[in-house]
Amino acid sequence: MKPNIHDVAKIAGVSSTTVSRVLNNRGYISEKTKEKVYKAMEEINYFPNDLARSLFNKRTNLIGLIIPNSSNPFFGELAFHIESICASLGYKLLLCNSLNRIDKEEKYLEMLIRNQVDGVVVVTYNRGILNYEKQNLSVVAIDHYLSKNIPVVGSDNYGGGKKATELLIMKGCQYIVHINGPIELQTPANLRRKAYEDVMQEHGRLPITYEVSPLQSHQEVISKLFDEHPEVDGIFASDDLIAASVIAESKKRGKDIPTQLKVVGYDGTEAVQVLLPELTTIQQPIDLIAKTAIDILLKEIEGEFNDLPFETYLPVKLLEGGTT
Repeated sequence: MKPNIHDVAKIAGVSSTTVSRVLNNRGYISEKTKEKVYKAMEEINYFPNDLARSLFNKRTNLIGLIIPNSSNPFFGELAFHIESICASLGYKLLLCNSLNRIDKEEKYLEMLIRNQVDGVVVVTYNRGILNYEKQNLSVVAIDHYLSKNIPVVGSDNYGGGKKATELLIMKGCQYIVHINGPIELQTPANLRRKAYEDVMQEHGRLPITYEVSPLQSHQEVISKLFDEHPEVDGIFASDDLIAASVIAESKKRGKDIPTQLKVVGYDGTEAVQVLLPELTTIQQPIDLIAKTAIDILLKEIEGEFNDLPFETYLPVKLLEGGTT
């Protein structure tokens, strides 16, 4: 038989009600009594029933996180920081990889609701197909818009795009091209492209952009870029994975980096810095994005809606390496 709360009370020499109050942090309990209860729990190897506690507290201490793909360095690092922060605050994280498929995201959302999560952090790009507001959930989005009432957290995408483009111009590049993800998703990340276009026009240059759609490989688009614009001598990629593909294709074509072609990426994850330390990139404060998102989500969960910002964009940093 598994030990229960009555066994703990008997060994600790207190009532079952006192044990319950200790476990649920309800009312005043002396430190001496708490110590006796925890010591008794340890002695008989008793673990509290989280389900029972959630029914009592009307909280599950579960947070859902829906991301496109945890194998992507940015999303993987973001998930790591969110899980670490949640654990430090006594929350468990349910991680869901949607693979950018609306059917998977819908099923994950249903699963999170069934598990009565206290809140959800959403990092997928469903273009508003799912109405999270109707689910009566506390929700925070990262780097994309779900609705006019759901807070968004991200990096200073416009500032990052401006830093990247200005660096390439300062380095003497004459023919600068930008590669971005699907522009129709209407995410704050599109401001990277907007910044590129603005800076190019300010310097009397013609903006040239290429878009990687979900149905295309990076390599396919980059190969087309080099075929159509052999004169290109500067590329600003909207993420580091695209930048890595640019470098790989450049090597295949015998283009020397940075003499003949300069490359700037965006994200600056730890994984890419280890695997491609020479890449010049715009580094997002991923740990701070995670912390800010959880801080806002917890305020939502507590019903503190008055002071919640709709959009929060955090400063980025230029990490200059050997590709420029």
